[in-house]
Amino acid sequence: MASEAVEHDYHLVEPSPWPFLSGLACMVWSVGMVIFFAGLPQLAGEGGMSQFFFGRGIDTIYSRLGDGETVNQGYIILIIGTFFAAYVMFGWWRDVARESEAGDHTPVVDIGLRYGMIMFIMQEAMFFVGWFWMFFEYGLWHKVREKWETPRAEGFSEFPPHGYEAVDWSHIPLMNTLVLLLSGTTVTWAHHALIHGNRKAAKWGLFLTIALGIFFTYLQGVEYVELFHHYKDGHEGSFWLSTDNYGSTFLLATGFHGLHVLIGTIFLFVCYLRLVRGGFKPEKHFGFEAAAWYWHFVDVVWLFLFAFVYIVFA
Repeated sequence: MASEAVEHDYHLVEPSPWPFLSGLACMVWSVGMVIFFAGLPQLAGEGGMSQFFFGRGIDTIYSRLGDGETVNQGYIILIIGTFFAAYVMFGWWRDVARESEAGDHTPVVDIGLRYGMIMFIMQEAMFFVGWFWMFFEYGLWHKVREKWETPRAEGFSEFPPHGYEAVDWSHIPLMNTLVLLLSGTTVTWAHHALIHGNRKAAKWGLFLTIALGIFFTYLQGVEYVELFHHYKDGHEGSFWLSTDNYGSTFLLATGFHGLHVLIGTIFLFVCYLRLVRGGFKPEKHFGFEAAAWYWHFVDVVWLFLFAFVYIVFA
């Protein structure tokens, strides 16, 4: 009976469109990523409209940064998928926040949310394990690969390849390391301030963390622009995504980490807005905790990247 008291600790949600829409958004976004990096030659054709939708989108960025002609477009589906996914995340997490404010998140539900965030961070960690594995495999066993009886075996004799000028770890990478380590202290300060009911200090801690995240993204952008112009200008020892395994692995590993920093910055910014508007309580603020967990995860991944990608295998 609807009038009977609830005799369990679970929150039964109302029918929601978000699970279905999230799967649809992921499909559009993933197709957009494929088109952006590789294109769909069988659909791109020679026509302007087909190139706009199905051409290799990263070629457009190459041509524009290199002051050349625009080759094609090819990133429109990725943009649509990105905004679609952002809309789903906003709507779904807004509903979750409203359920929490309405008191629907019982201790059991709260534990479930924590387990969900832990599993999400674990799968993100395994994503980066794949990139680290590539560096370890190429860096530690390139002499074994050199002996393979394949046409490309000679190219694996050294990692990084002979003549490459590695990124100087003591410049922008070291600065970014200090920025992220400092941001880890500010987000911890904000969390402890909230726990003790000091909302003003929590706001300042969050604000500084967000500013440091933006600064990290800016510095990494400067590093990438410099790498690209060295590559386009034909500097000796330069590399880029399309040069070889080292270039693609280096830029995708560090680039995906930069994407995670950007996502974490947005995560923290949303928490800042909720805090300013009176959200979060000292005894109940899992949304804030989840953002802090994610940010510390991003910090730890960067320390591994800095140690192995920029120093050990450079």
